[in-house]
Amino acid sequence: MDIKKETIASLHEKLVNKDVTAEALTNQALDNIKGDAEKLNTFITVNDKATEDAKKIDVEGVDGLLAGIPVGIKDNIVTNGIKTTAASKILYNFMPVYSATVMDKLAAAGAINVGKTNLDEFAMGSSTETSYYGTSVNPWDFSRVPGGSSGGSAAAVAAGEVVAALGTDTGGSIRQPAAFNGIFGIKPTYGRVSRWGVIAFASSLDQVGVMSKRVEDSATVLSVIAGHDDKDSTSSEKEVPDYRANLNKDMHGVKIAVPKEFWHEGTHPDVLANVNKALDAYKKMGATVEEVSLPTLEHAVEVYYVLASSEASSNLQRYDGVRYGYRAKDVKNIKDLFVNSRSEGFGDEVKRRIMLGTFALSAGAYDAYFKKAAEVRTIFINEMNNVLKDYDLIMGPSTTTPAFKIGEKVDDPLAMYMNDILTIPANLAGLPAASVPAGLADGMPVGLQIIGKPFAEQDVFNAAYALQEENKFYEQIPTALKGED
Repeated sequence: MDIKKETIASLHEKLVNKDVTAEALTNQALDNIKGDAEKLNTFITVNDKATEDAKKIDVEGVDGLLAGIPVGIKDNIVTNGIKTTAASKILYNFMPVYSATVMDKLAAAGAINVGKTNLDEFAMGSSTETSYYGTSVNPWDFSRVPGGSSGGSAAAVAAGEVVAALGTDTGGSIRQPAAFNGIFGIKPTYGRVSRWGVIAFASSLDQVGVMSKRVEDSATVLSVIAGHDDKDSTSSEKEVPDYRANLNKDMHGVKIAVPKEFWHEGTHPDVLANVNKALDAYKKMGATVEEVSLPTLEHAVEVYYVLASSEASSNLQRYDGVRYGYRAKDVKNIKDLFVNSRSEGFGDEVKRRIMLGTFALSAGAYDAYFKKAAEVRTIFINEMNNVLKDYDLIMGPSTTTPAFKIGEKVDDPLAMYMNDILTIPANLAGLPAASVPAGLADGMPVGLQIIGKPFAEQDVFNAAYALQEENKFYEQIPTALKGED
C-alpha cells in the first residue's frame, strides 16, 4: 500500500478491516518525510512520539475517520511537548507545555501528528524563503518555491508525505501554496476555527485551515477542528456541519460572481486560460457566471500590509529574551537584552513588518495610515457582502502566476507582497475561501479561488468538489517526483 495514493476514507477502511495498522501508516509517513528531507525540507521537527501514538490507536481500536491518520502541522501551531518555532531563531528552543485547541481536537479524533511543517518566519512571507530553517521546495520543480507561508504543509501534501496538513492563512497563506503545489486548501470563515494556541501574526486576519489533495479530506478534517472554543472569544458558536457527508457536486442554479478586478494586469495568460476553462465547466454544470466589480480591491494590498504589520508589531512585543526563546549573550543591561535578543532573533522580513507596523501605529501616523486602512477595510467588507447578497460564490484566479523561482523575488519585498493581491480580499472580509487545482501553466499547477458567504464553507467545498471530479487533477504526480517511486 502506498499512502501517496490514498484518501482519509480509503485509509480508514483499511484500518477498520485490519489490512494495515496505524503504526505501519505512521512509519510509512515518517519514512517518506525523512526520505524527502534533503530535497524538499518540508518539516522542521519530526514527532518522535508519533509511532507510540499510533500503537495506542491499534490497541484501542479505530473510532472515527481520522483515527490513525498521519497529518502534518504547521509549526506556528502550539504542540505540547513538541518543539514549536514559528520557523524563527527567536523560538528555536521553545517547548510548549500545552497544545492549541485544534491539536486537542485532532488528538481526540485519533489523528497522528507526525511533525511540524516549515513556513515563512512567523507566517510572514509568500515563499517559505524567510524560514530560519531554510527554504522548502516545490515537488513539481525543485528550483521553484512552494509558496507561503504554509509552504511546508503544501509541499508535504503534494509530495504524499501526509494525506492532510494544517496551515494558517492571514492573507492567502493556505490558498497560494495550495495553488502552487496543485492541491486543495481552504481558509474557513474568521471565527469558524479557534485560534487559541496559534502563534499570532495578525489577530483580526489569522485563521487555521486545511490542505489535502482531495476536497473530501479537507472537509473531514475541518469538521473535526471547527467549532466554538471558550478560550477564543472570537470563535463562533454556530453549529458545525459534517462537511464531508454533505458534499454535493450539483451546481445547477448556483450563481457565481467573477470580479473584473481579479483579472489583474500581469496575470500569466495560461493562468487566465485555465480559470476561464474552469468557469466554462461550471456553466456546463448549470451554474450562472456573471462579471461584477469590486472597485476598492485596488487598495487591498496596501490596506492589508498596514493592518497586518500593525497587529504584528503588537503581537511580537512579547519576544524579548526574558521569558522564553532566544536570549542574546554578553549583554550589559536590560535594554541591551531586549534590543540584542530581538535584533539577533528575528529575520529581516519580520523586522521589516514590525518597523512598518510600529510606524503606522505611532502618534504622528496613526490617523493617516492605520485608521485610514481600517476605514477602507470596512468599505471593502461592505462591497464583498453586497456582491454576496446577489451571488452564492465569488471566483477567480488564486494567484497571478504559477510558482516562481527560488530567489526570484526574495530581495524585492514589494514584488513579493503583490503575490497576495488576489487572496487578501477574503481575509479582510473574514470570508471562507479555497483554492482548487484548475490545470497547468508552464508545467506548474494553477488554482481557482472560490470565496463563499460567511460560514458557507459547505458551498465552497461543493463547488471545489464539482471541479475536482470534473478534472481529477489529484491523479497527477508532481513532475519532479515522477519516476522516484
